[in-house]
Amino acid sequence: MTTVPMTNYHKYRLYTIRGIISRWAPSSENDTSAYIANVSRLTGITPDEPIGIPSDQPARWMMLGAAMAIQENGTSSLDYFAMLRGWELARSEK
Repeated sequence: MTTVPMTNYHKYRLYTIRGIISRWAPSSENDTSAYIANVSRLTGITPDEPIGIPSDQPARWMMLGAAMAIQENGTSSLDYFAMLRGWELARSEK
């Protein structure tokens, strides 16, 4: 999951929660507005605020990945260490 935000930044040039989630969870399959609102609430980043360059703002991108994982799966099955390993893999694949 952590690589989803990074792929959106590097490949699709999406820099906001709204842009990333609109692509990841389109309204034809999800309540995209609710998804965006929840991820924004969890991260403290407004939907249209630029998240920043991943290498300059890694914590913001990690928060985004964690918030999206929570939205998709809840908190009971989250493995934060796996997410951190995924973050390292995503950074090495740029």
